Amino acid sequence: MSDWDLGALDLDGLERLAEHVALHVRGGDLVLLEGDLGAGKSTFARALIRALAGNEAEEVPSPTFALVQSYDTPRLTVHHFDLYRLSGPDEVREIGFAEALEAALVLVEWPDRAASLLQPDRLRIALSDAPDPDHRYVNLTGEGALAERLDHIRGVAQFIAANGWGEARISHVAGDASRRSYARLSLSGHTCLLMDSPPLPDGPPVKDGKPYWMLAHSAPDIRSFIAVEAMLRGYGFSVPTILARNVEAGLLLVEDFGDLTFPAAISAGTPLRQLYRAATDVLVELTRHPAPSSLLAYDTGALLIEVSLLIDWYVPHVAGAPAPQTVADEFERLWRLALASVSTLPPAWVLRDFHSPNLLWLPDRQGLAQVGLIDFQDALAGHAAYDLASLLQDARLDVPESLERELLAHYVAERARRDPSFDPAAFRHAYALLGAQRATKLLGIFVRLAKRDGKPGYLGHLPRIKRYLARNLADPGLAELRAWYERHLGA
Repeated sequence: MSDWDLGALDLDGLERLAEHVALHVRGGDLVLLEGDLGAGKSTFARALIRALAGNEAEEVPSPTFALVQSYDTPRLTVHHFDLYRLSGPDEVREIGFAEALEAALVLVEWPDRAASLLQPDRLRIALSDAPDPDHRYVNLTGEGALAERLDHIRGVAQFIAANGWGEARISHVAGDASRRSYARLSLSGHTCLLMDSPPLPDGPPVKDGKPYWMLAHSAPDIRSFIAVEAMLRGYGFSVPTILARNVEAGLLLVEDFGDLTFPAAISAGTPLRQLYRAATDVLVELTRHPAPSSLLAYDTGALLIEVSLLIDWYVPHVAGAPAPQTVADEFERLWRLALASVSTLPPAWVLRDFHSPNLLWLPDRQGLAQVGLIDFQDALAGHAAYDLASLLQDARLDVPESLERELLAHYVAERARRDPSFDPAAFRHAYALLGAQRATKLLGIFVRLAKRDGKPGYLGHLPRIKRYLARNLADPGLAELRAWYERHLGA
C-alpha cells in the first residue's frame, strides 16, 4: 500500500492533481472517489475525464441519476459510476459494473455500495472539507498493483514542482509505441515537455538468458538519451535542450519543439518533398561524424533478434499456427547469410527511429536545423543505410515510390561527392537489405502491439509495410530470402 497526503487543495490544485493522475491511468484501473456530499468527488472526476479527453469534453454530467456515464477518450474508455442511490452489491451488479472493469478505466463515487465487487488493485482518492470552503483535504492511497503506480505519480509531481513547474497545467502528448510517455507543461505562457521513461525491467529471457531489449541493444534508461543529445547538439543538429533530469526515476524536462511533426506539417500544407529532402540531408550530414565508441554495435545478433519477431508474432497471425522449427531455422540461416554483407563495414551513426512521427518541422530555423530530432536514445553504430530506409519507407505514411528513388539517388550522389571511397552499388544493396530487415521487424512488432498490447490500429499499417518488403526483396542479392518469403508467406 502507498499513501500520499496532499493536504488542502483549491480548485486549481485539484484539477492539476487530476491531470497528473490522468497521465498514468490505464484500461482496467479502478479509481474510488470517497467523501461526503459536496466533498468534490464529481469535480475531480470531471477534471480527470476532461484531461483524458484532451479537454474536448465540453460536458461531463454527473451520473447521479443515470448511475453511469461512459466516455471514449483518445487513450481509453472511461465509465463513471455514481452509486449513491443504490443499496448494495446486488443492485450494482445489475448495472454492468463487473463487465465495465474488464478493460476500461472505472471511476466510482460512493464505492462502499459495491464493497464486495471491488478488485484489490485500486486507487482510492479521499476528499473532505477544509476550514477554507474553497479548499478540500485530499489523500490518495494505492492498493495492490496501484501502490507502485501511485509512488510514481507522486515522484513525477515532486520532480515537476522541484524544477519550478509545480503550478503548470498538464496535458498528455501522443507518444510512440514504447513504454515512454510525454506530457506538455504550460505555465505563464511558457511550455516544456515531460519525458517519463522508467528504466526497463529485465523481462522474461528470450535467448541466452537475456531479455529482448538487451539482445536488441535498446537503451535500458535515459542515460543514453542524455549522452546522445549532447553529441548531436555538438554536431549542430536540432535536439531538445534538457532542462532538468532525474536519471534514477527516468524523468526529463526538455525543450518543447511543438506539435508540427512531419505528418502534421504535411497536413498543414508543407510539401512532403521539402520535408523529406531536408531529412535526407540531415542523414548525409550525420555521416560526416564517425560513430563514437560509446555506441553499442547494431550487429548481426541485434538485427537477427529483431527479424525473429516475424516468426514469433506475424507468422502465427497470418497462418493461424506457429512456424515449424525447420522453417524458423531456415529463416534465421538465410538472414544470417544476407547480413554478412554489411557486418564488416566501418560503423556509422544509426539513430534507429528516424521516421515521420519522430521528426519535427521547425520552419523558423535555418538549414538542417529546421529538422528537429526527438527520438534517438536507442542510437547504435551500424550501417547508415538503415536510417535512410526508415525515412524513405515510412511505416506510418505513404512516401511516393518516385520520391523514394529520387531521394535515394540524391543521398548516394552526395555521399559519393564527399567521399571518393563510397560505393554506390554496395550502398543500394545495403539499403534494400536493411529496408527488408526493418519491414520484417515491423510486421512482427505491429502484430505484437495489436495482440499483446491491445493496439489494433497498428494492423492498418501492415499492407504498406508488406509493399516495402516486396520492393526490397526484389534486389537480386536477396533472391534466396525472397524465395523463403514466397514459399511461406505468399507473394
